[in-house]
Amino acid sequence: MTRILAMDEGTTNVKASIVDEEGKIISSLSKEFNQIYPKPGWVEHEPEEIWRTQVEVAKKITKNERIDAIGITNQRETVVVWDKNGKPIYNAIVWQCRRTADMMEEIKKEYGEIIREKTGLIADAYFSASKIKWLLDNVPRARERAKMRELMAGTIDSYLIYKLTGEHLTDHSNASRTMLFNIKKGEWDEELLELFGIPKDILPHVRDSSSVFGYTKLFGKEVPVSGVLGDQQAALFGQTCFSKGMLKVTYGTGNFLLANTGNEIEHSENLLTTVAWKIKGNTTYALEGSVFITGAALKWLKDLEILKDYDDSENLAKNAKDSKLFFVPAFSGLGSPYWDPHARGLLIGITRGTKKEDIVKATLDSIAYQTKDVVEEMKKQVKIKEIRVDGGASKNDYLMQFQSDILGIPVLRPAILETTSLGAAFMAGLTIGAWDMNDLKGLWKEDRRFEPKMKDEDREKLYKRWKDAVSRALGWAKE
Repeated sequence: MTRILAMDEGTTNVKASIVDEEGKIISSLSKEFNQIYPKPGWVEHEPEEIWRTQVEVAKKITKNERIDAIGITNQRETVVVWDKNGKPIYNAIVWQCRRTADMMEEIKKEYGEIIREKTGLIADAYFSASKIKWLLDNVPRARERAKMRELMAGTIDSYLIYKLTGEHLTDHSNASRTMLFNIKKGEWDEELLELFGIPKDILPHVRDSSSVFGYTKLFGKEVPVSGVLGDQQAALFGQTCFSKGMLKVTYGTGNFLLANTGNEIEHSENLLTTVAWKIKGNTTYALEGSVFITGAALKWLKDLEILKDYDDSENLAKNAKDSKLFFVPAFSGLGSPYWDPHARGLLIGITRGTKKEDIVKATLDSIAYQTKDVVEEMKKQVKIKEIRVDGGASKNDYLMQFQSDILGIPVLRPAILETTSLGAAFMAGLTIGAWDMNDLKGLWKEDRRFEPKMKDEDREKLYKRWKDAVSRALGWAKE
């Protein structure tokens, strides 16, 4: 009887889940933690609060359980710098934080192509490198202490591993999001470390995602931490997208799309290249696209009282009459594949007969259209036959059917939508021999399959109208 504890440390809450040998989540508990906004555009978390909250939920659900292994998954790019006692020298700087945007604009001019070639990432404040540099440059004595090897720096997974085991480690999936990691060589890049003024000694050693990262006695007997993945890679693994061309879409505040590209590094002008995971010395890569505003657009409708409840959106959309209304939810610019920070929201096609049902439908449709934008980019590099979906909005049958229709390929929804926690547990269990890769494939269960019903000419016509609407939203906020 196997029991794996998944520690899922997200951007707004921590979660702990217990997964059994059949791949089922038998118990789960989550708790929110504070968001800190010191200045406009700045976002921070208190690392010790994250640790306390994560331990609290984990201990509650493991009270009467014997745990065989621990898997960790985490918000990516967020960084912490701490001392050897595990005490942070400053708050964690969150992936959303834009304090280093000007710094990165300057670096991008000269080093953007080098960064892209080595790391697969776009030179942007989103990633970890400039955040670590800011901490070393702005926290009193931080750079001096770093030179004396008194400090450690890492993403949230590294901080949790250190607090659990005393080891300073990370995995390849998280390292690949720092903008300091050469994804071809699988090691920290000396040129990029020098560019950002970051001593290699303060960074964690990088291990395979399926490894024993150390042991903890936090839950009674000694338990191995045996699987680590960044959250989006964990969702890809939890969806058992183990073969090249398999794609998962997570429908959250925004949408994250990852397509497995196998052992090949595929570069795309408008998408990111990242490490999916490394198992037994074998690296799997992925193409990644990020859509900034999807579920957040539904929340906006709720805030405006156009939508009373998220569950209502499906019935309202089904009762809508107007199919010529288009909504581009570019509240904070557009992400993949447009990468336009100056784009702004647009609702076009309004008439005197426009009703709230039409606005709700246009909003749901916009989630599917934006997803298609990214999938079309991915199809230039890999052959995609279907998509696997998870996250809150994937429960919406109207949206999933329209997603299938506009893509022209099947959409598969799993029985368990908590695929991030599941992926961390699967990786941890793989390491201790609870499962092999074939076993894991068998654990994935389908809840519903949505097949495309739309005619090709209708699909092309609608998508052309969508692209026309987007073109009118691009660059709106530019001075």
